[in-house]
Amino acid sequence: MRILIADPPAFTPQYDHALASALARAGADVELATSPFRFGEPPEPDGYRRSELFYPLSSRVFRRSRLRIPVKLLEHPVGLARLRRSDADVVHLQWLAAPELDNRLLRLRAPTVFTAHDVLPRRTAAKRDLWRRLFARFDRVVVHSERGRDQLAELTDPARLRVISHPVYASDPPRRDDGRTLLCLGIIRAYKGMADAIEAAKQVEGARLLVVGDPLEPVAGYRQAAGEIAEWRLGYLPDEHIDRALGETTVALFPYRPEIDQSGALMRALGAGVPVVVYDVGGLGEPVRRFGAGRVVPAGDVEALAEAIRELLDDPQALDRARGGAERARHELTWAAAARAHLDVYRELL
Repeated sequence: MRILIADPPAFTPQYDHALASALARAGADVELATSPFRFGEPPEPDGYRRSELFYPLSSRVFRRSRLRIPVKLLEHPVGLARLRRSDADVVHLQWLAAPELDNRLLRLRAPTVFTAHDVLPRRTAAKRDLWRRLFARFDRVVVHSERGRDQLAELTDPARLRVISHPVYASDPPRRDDGRTLLCLGIIRAYKGMADAIEAAKQVEGARLLVVGDPLEPVAGYRQAAGEIAEWRLGYLPDEHIDRALGETTVALFPYRPEIDQSGALMRALGAGVPVVVYDVGGLGEPVRRFGAGRVVPAGDVEALAEAIRELLDDPQALDRARGGAERARHELTWAAAARAHLDVYRELL
């Protein structure tokens, strides 16, 4: 089976790489069509081919320029035309980088699958009619949670929808945590709830907050609010730096706003055997509840967030149970299982 995975904006190179590699190991002939990654070197292909069909100018020449977005919009139809020439049996898009243009120009010959990673992307979530038309273009739509499926069932034929859990990113960092370290991991954006994490950490006696990620919003206010309880390791960090931070972590925090379905950073923490506390938004709570890997608290409730942190930090047995849950998630939410589930979806279309 020839599968073309397409991530035009290179939003999730680690996810693309892991899925493409797992599909190749399962026997598929896989190509990843994407664009140059602007924040470092992407993973080396493992059993699949990688082609940069999209945005050669805007990604390389205008990386930090205000001209990047206008140039990218001009390049987008060219990339779609290249995608259209594929002779794959199934084309699987991971992201729609320009939904308004895609609605008019996306025409593919092969059966198509789309993964709604964010269910409805934040920038265009209000344009529900646009997304109804876009979802109708795909033969199947993959979501990562039952809650995400329920949301999308209001916008498209439920028979098109398939739930495939987001796998973990497994690692085994040396454990060096002091029993009081809280982690905020991943790109720093407004919807990640950094202010809530800081406020909750300050309510927990002896807690230390470790912030690891690339800031895409100003962090001066967060630094001032956190004071001496926080350590900041900022930038797009290599895997070894992230693993080091995970090894120092007692509990990871994900107090996200309800603008997301699933989180790669959450799956990175669970994959390292780290317990988590999450707000009950999107599908974040589903793996935590399923495996008993931490605590799920009401969205926006900082007091509940702080209390959940205390329960884990102050009760060694509760912390051990949550660590066991994270380990179970690591062993069950595998990329091999995800590849099998995706191949089942592709076979439905052939």
